[in-house]
Amino acid sequence: MALATPLNNEKEIVRPVANFSPSLWGDRFHSFSLDNQVVEKYGQEIETLKEQTRSMLSAACGKTLVEKLNLIDIVERLGLAYHFEKQIENMLDPIYKADPKFEAHDYNDLNTMSIPFRLLRQHGYNISPKIFSRFPKCKGKFKESISNDMRGLLNLYEASHVRTHGEDILEEALAFSTAHLESAAPHLKSPLNKQVTHALEPSLHKSIPRVETRYFISIYEEEEFKNDVLLRFAKLDHNLLQMLHKQKLSEVSGWWKDLDFVTTLPYARHRAVECYFWTVGVYAEPQYSQARVMLAKTIPMISIVDDTYDAYGIVNELEVYTDAIQRWDISQIDRLPEYMKISYKALLDLYDDYEKELSKDGRADVVHYAKERMKEIVRNYFVEAKWFIEGHMPPVSEYLSNALATSTYYLLTTTSYLGMKCATKEDFEWLATNPKILEANVTLCRVVDDIATYEVEKDRGQIATGVECYMRDYDVSTEVAMEKFQEMAEIAWKDVNEGILRPTPVSTGILTRILNLARIIDVTYKHNQDGYTHPEKVLKPHIIALLVDSIDI
Repeated sequence: MALATPLNNEKEIVRPVANFSPSLWGDRFHSFSLDNQVVEKYGQEIETLKEQTRSMLSAACGKTLVEKLNLIDIVERLGLAYHFEKQIENMLDPIYKADPKFEAHDYNDLNTMSIPFRLLRQHGYNISPKIFSRFPKCKGKFKESISNDMRGLLNLYEASHVRTHGEDILEEALAFSTAHLESAAPHLKSPLNKQVTHALEPSLHKSIPRVETRYFISIYEEEEFKNDVLLRFAKLDHNLLQMLHKQKLSEVSGWWKDLDFVTTLPYARHRAVECYFWTVGVYAEPQYSQARVMLAKTIPMISIVDDTYDAYGIVNELEVYTDAIQRWDISQIDRLPEYMKISYKALLDLYDDYEKELSKDGRADVVHYAKERMKEIVRNYFVEAKWFIEGHMPPVSEYLSNALATSTYYLLTTTSYLGMKCATKEDFEWLATNPKILEANVTLCRVVDDIATYEVEKDRGQIATGVECYMRDYDVSTEVAMEKFQEMAEIAWKDVNEGILRPTPVSTGILTRILNLARIIDVTYKHNQDGYTHPEKVLKPHIIALLVDSIDI
């Protein structure tokens, strides 16, 4: 890229300002003091409840398969499974190895087949969907006689969302269960009514785990045969985790406030709180606090860079900015206009901080992979910005080739591993090859984002959008183009589901980050809304539930 001279003259420059709404939160999260007495009190009781739960899980090994798996399901839904990962693994492994097809089990109801199928699939076991073949009648259609088993249908519905390619019986299961659950929902009694209505929004598999945990705690409390030990454990654990998250959110919020981008870069979105919420979706467990903070700082930083390309910069400025980031050297700063110097310095400082922090564990070298992804994304941002400013509409294949990187998910997935001490250099090398599960995740993010932002971008005069390019290339309506993008999202989800099945090239802990990032997209862009840019309806209720309101004990 050719060098350009410093650009400081802004006379008569027309900028593509987007007029983003301000942060919803003000100074709400800027300070938080952890009450060590409360933490200690909660911690002591949690240890007691943890041992009681461990004993329950051990005792379940002598019970029926259904009882065993129902207990695991409840422990997972209550958000407690991270305390017992090895124990749960040791319970599931022999179940699958003894009979991976479950054909020897004489179970004839939906409930006792659906829960094992979903659980084993979610844990990476490639159990066959043929276990459901006893339920359909001719031509693959399910028997109407099972349509009155609401809890069974609910679990069949949840199981259908872990499907991969070519599993027609699960496609039929999804259609059948959805139709009957939607029809029956208004007539069901609580808490089943609430569970069905909720599940029809985000399925359990596609939702953010902590969001589902917070919801399930309130539902489980209404259950007639609830386990009081597990319920209290879940409430205390939620509140303790919430305090730890508030402490880290306060750290991130303070860092963002000190940068003062709200004043110096008013054209951009300021979503530090929403970004921290995303990181809770990626990993909520206490051992990932360092990883959360690193990811929570990267997301709003890349958002600033994105908005610089998309909602403020002009081509000749952006050309210099792109080149400066490729060179990644503070000596390049004098070439930039004043407003770009601010974000450029902050960007380089942030990655310097990462290297210093990770050097304590001898892992500073992995920051290189995140830098390369940052360089990649700005190259692609520049291409998009030129298309927008020059009014160019590329072929949809060219658009998607460029837009996969600007989805941010190559960058965010790589960054999500930085603070994970278990992430090795080999894991970063594997990710750098763009494996199929990562490509699926990136595609999912891109097409779902494109569907949600289409109308807003159209109103801004942006013609180089995925939907517009597809409509032009294939001479189809907006509705048909949207359906095609939705179909691409469904294919991507199947690729993600397939990618977590064993044998896998990397550990489950590494793959779970990719799965959780996919889940965040499904929640953030629910009902084709851009919940990141406009968090009021979509993300605000989840943020309040997870990061503001504690549970009454």
